[in-house]
Amino acid sequence: MGPEPSALAPTLADVFAARVHVRRHLLETPLWSYAALDRRLGFECLVKHENHQPIGAFKVRGGVNLLASLDADSRRRGVISASTGNHGQSIAWAARLTGVRATIVVPEGANPAKVESMRALGAEVIFHGVDFDAARREVERRIGADHAPRYVHSANEPLLIAGVATMALEVLERRPDVEVLIVPVGGGSSAAAAGLVVKTLRPDVRLIAVQAAAAPAAFLSWREGRLVEAPQATQAEGLATSTAFALTQRMMREYLDDFVLVSDGAMRAAVRTYIETTRNLIELAGAASLAAATDLASELRGRKVAVVASGGNISREQLREILDDEDRGGGDGDRSATTE
Repeated sequence: MGPEPSALAPTLADVFAARVHVRRHLLETPLWSYAALDRRLGFECLVKHENHQPIGAFKVRGGVNLLASLDADSRRRGVISASTGNHGQSIAWAARLTGVRATIVVPEGANPAKVESMRALGAEVIFHGVDFDAARREVERRIGADHAPRYVHSANEPLLIAGVATMALEVLERRPDVEVLIVPVGGGSSAAAAGLVVKTLRPDVRLIAVQAAAAPAAFLSWREGRLVEAPQATQAEGLATSTAFALTQRMMREYLDDFVLVSDGAMRAAVRTYIETTRNLIELAGAASLAAATDLASELRGRKVAVVASGGNISREQLREILDDEDRGGGDGDRSATTE
């Protein structure tokens, strides 16, 4: 099984150890600014391009660190996990790299491009349930047997978080003058990881998390100081969870300066902004940080802000719908961020 919710949080030493594995197999991703984007926002905005990872998403950092750290017994048994797509691709990519068998359980409506990527990487993909939480429960049902695969939880995994934290380390090393960092939250690994690095090395940097307003479980759990569930109806599958997780919540409560919600419409608009100003394709969840930066532009003016473009795995159908929205002259609905 994966770590219990009481698992100890990783330390900065764990992050530097993870960087050894990550740098062995992954290049540092770009941190670029764009004049057109800065002009539109009214402040300097640095984009951390995790969409340039081999699987098109930041999660591969955690997968590489965890799979490289498995003991011999776990490697023999293989790994199993639940995912809406990017986490599953991360595990599949790292499993192929290390010669470990991987099984990924995905919701029935999972992004077909992400599913095809997992299969191409050699993972067995099993469809189950209507959403991530149904897929996760199916995985947890399967791991009761002796010699079952090692369960890789998408959030309560110190090794995953330590690997993901190398992203924030690169931001601070490349641009030590950054004043604000905005990260998206689904299960919370990226925000928890960023918090560990930022608040240990640069506590003056303001750390803002952002989640879909249509899937606010992590936001509500952070606000209330306890794990709560909430309905989810977002099209941003990377943020589409109706539960929160103990380890990442503990870390986010310690490290976050702010937590905001953005509408799906704001994320669709941010996808178009990325195309128009940076010529990058970013998926809805990956555009959440820019959506928040846009909504918070008046208070961020004059600051040096880094946003994480956490993934670029947008489907053809999603992209067509987003571009058709603009051609029809709207369709984005409420853009406003809710902050706590």
